[in-house]
Amino acid sequence: MLIALIVEQLPFTALLNRLFGGPVSLLADRFGLHLDRHAPIPNFVAMQVLVVLLLVAFFVWVRSRLSVENPGGAQHFAEMLHEFISNQSKELIGHHGYEPYTPILLSMLCFILLSNLLGLVPGFESPTADPKVPLGCAITAFIYYNFHGFRHAGIGYLKHFIGPVVALAPLMFVIEVVSHLARVLSLTVRLFANIFAGDMLTLAFFSLVPIGVPVVFLFLHLGVSVIQAYIFVLLMTVYLGGAVAEEH
Repeated sequence: MLIALIVEQLPFTALLNRLFGGPVSLLADRFGLHLDRHAPIPNFVAMQVLVVLLLVAFFVWVRSRLSVENPGGAQHFAEMLHEFISNQSKELIGHHGYEPYTPILLSMLCFILLSNLLGLVPGFESPTADPKVPLGCAITAFIYYNFHGFRHAGIGYLKHFIGPVVALAPLMFVIEVVSHLARVLSLTVRLFANIFAGDMLTLAFFSLVPIGVPVVFLFLHLGVSVIQAYIFVLLMTVYLGGAVAEEH
């Protein structure tokens, strides 16, 4: 019963497949990918598209109503998120040079948070409850902080991987590379496991006791969604701070 509900095509997914299923299938054939002809766009992709559309619509709406004299609630909320990420970046990355990283960190927070919360809305599901989405976010974070590590220090960034003792450099390099790759797994599993478990727990209790009790688990899922989005961005900021840190 639960499995059937998980794989069922959601209404928004069905809409996307009806509008864009043909072109997606043709594009997939060009690259040798074998997709379901009737539903080439899966739920987790459709939900990500919805999240991006909602975020773009929200920030375009906020941008069109920016006001210094009379800021609205949406503007206050957007400014609060920006200030929160900026303060955290300033503390973990450093007072000088943290500003360029704020947009990607804020974008990642908004995307993951809304993705986590989407499963609370009937007729939708959390794209982060599919392991491919947290993995994509983790790989993005991994590539981003390593890219800026090399951009900041050049080839000297490799000093982060060899340690202070030259004789142990080969061993430390292997250990550090494995450690950095493990960060991708850690970010992926932490986000996926918590959101998937929250979705399944909420669904199970709604199936057993449709009134009253599930509300508690909805609030629990809400809390987990916020915390996991924060932890992901916090760790990404820590990794970024370590990558661009100055040697003293």
